[in-house]
Amino acid sequence: MEIAVQCQNPTTDNSDCVVVGVYEGGILSPAATLVDLASGGALRTLLDTGDFTGACGDTQLLYQVPGVAAARVLVLGLGSHGKVKDSQFRKAALAAARALQGAHVGRASLHLLDIPVIRRSAPACAKILVQAVTDAEYHFDRHKKPADAPQRPISELQLSIPENDTAALAELQGAVAEAHVTARAVAWTRDMANEPGNICTPTWLAEQAEAMAGRLGIKSTILGPDAMEALGMHLLLGVAHGSRQPPRLIILEYRGGAENQAPIVLVGKGLTFDAGGISLKPADKMDEMKYDMCGGASALAAIQAAAELQLPLNIVTVVPASENLPDGQATKPGDIHRSMNGMSVEVVNTDAEGRLILADALTYVERFEPDVVIDMATLTGACIIALGHQTAAVMGNHEGLVHDLIAAGKESMDRVWELPLFEEYQEQLKSPVADLSNVGGRPAGTITAACFLSRFTENYHWAHLDIAGVAWKSGEHKNATGRPVPLLVEYLLRRARQVA
Repeated sequence: MEIAVQCQNPTTDNSDCVVVGVYEGGILSPAATLVDLASGGALRTLLDTGDFTGACGDTQLLYQVPGVAAARVLVLGLGSHGKVKDSQFRKAALAAARALQGAHVGRASLHLLDIPVIRRSAPACAKILVQAVTDAEYHFDRHKKPADAPQRPISELQLSIPENDTAALAELQGAVAEAHVTARAVAWTRDMANEPGNICTPTWLAEQAEAMAGRLGIKSTILGPDAMEALGMHLLLGVAHGSRQPPRLIILEYRGGAENQAPIVLVGKGLTFDAGGISLKPADKMDEMKYDMCGGASALAAIQAAAELQLPLNIVTVVPASENLPDGQATKPGDIHRSMNGMSVEVVNTDAEGRLILADALTYVERFEPDVVIDMATLTGACIIALGHQTAAVMGNHEGLVHDLIAAGKESMDRVWELPLFEEYQEQLKSPVADLSNVGGRPAGTITAACFLSRFTENYHWAHLDIAGVAWKSGEHKNATGRPVPLLVEYLLRRARQVA
C-alpha cells in the first residue's frame, strides 16, 4: 500500500472514495461541510432521515454525490463533538477501513485530520489513521486456497489536509513515513507469529532474521547448541532438550550511531512452540502456543524499523529461540541446571521456561556494555488475570527507563502499566537445593517471573515487558497483534530525537 499526505479539497479529490467525518447531533466536520455545500445538502439530507446518527464507528457510503469529483463518499461517525478521544478516533478509523474494504476501494482519501482529538496533535492522529487502516487490511491466508472473489486491497491511501494548511505538510509527511515503517514492522511480526510451529522453528526464525539483516545491512550472528554449550547456556539448552529442533541464539547488530555510543539492547523470547515440556499444558488452546515467540518476533521487527528509518542509534537484538516439548530427554520437574552466569536453578515447573531462556540471553548481552536492555516476552498467564488483553505489564530496575516505556506506550496507543518489583517478592523464588527456583507459586506470578529475570540483569539498566495478554487474540479469529512493536519503535524514535 502506498501512503501519502496531500493538501486537497474533498470536493475536487478524484480518489475512488473520500472519507469525511460527522459528529453526533448533526455536526459536520470542516471537510464534511465542504462536501455538504457542494452537493446541495446531501449530508444534511442523510442526517435528516435518522438512518445515520454520527455515532462513533457508524459508516454510510454514498454514490455519485453531486458536486464531488470522487465516485463515492464514505460518511464516518465520530461520536460526541469536542469529546473525541484517541481510542474513539482509532475505532472510527478501523470502521472506515473495513467499509472501504467491503466496497473494494483501491484509492482512498481520508479527510479526517481536521478533527480535534483530545490530547493528540495532527501528526499523532495521522499515525493512528495509518495504523488503523493497515491493521484492518492485514490478513494471513497463505495456507488457504485462493478465494473465489478475493478482496481488493487499498493500493493507495491519501491522508488529506485542507488546501490552506501547507505549513503542516512536511511534519505530517514525516509522521506518516514513521507510521508506515512501523506498520510494516507490525505486519512482519504478525506474519512470523501466525506461522504454525511446523514451519516456524528456531532455525526458520533465525533464517528470517538473517534475510532481513542482509537486506538492510545489519550484522547477524546465529549461535547453535555447540556454541551455547561452550558459553555455559545450560538454561536455554535445558529447555530445548525435549525437542528435535536445535535451539538458536539470534544476534543482530544495527550500528546507526556514533562508534562510542552504548547500544540499546532488545531481548525477545523466541519459544516457537511451547507444549509446557513435562509439565504439559492442557490440550485446549495449546495450538495458540505457536505465539510464544511473539516477543522475539517483535524484537526482530523493531530493529528492522530502526534500520529502515536510519535512526542514529546503535541497537542490538538478541532472541533465544527453542521449542519446549516433552520427550525422554526433556528436563524433568526438580532438575537443576546452571545458568550462563553460574547461578544454579531448580526447574520446579518446566512450563515456566521462558524465563530460563531469557536468563541466559540477558547474561549474554552484558558483553555489549549496553545503555539499556529491554526484554519482551509472552511470559505469564498471571499477567492476563492482572491486566486483561488491553495492557501489557512493565517492570524494571531503572525508574527512568520504565517511565520512558510508559510514555512511549501512551503515545503509540500500545500501553503498558507498571507493576511493583519489591525485594520482598524475591523470597518466593528460594530453593532448598539450588540458588534459585524458576517459579514462586501462584501469588504475584507476573512479578515473581520478573524477579527471576532481575537476578540476571544486575549489571545494567533493564526493563521487562510481559506481553502475554496483548501479543495475540484467541479463539475462532486467532491472530497475532504485532504488539509491542508500536511501543518499541516509538521508544526508539524518542531516543533518536534525543541524540539529534
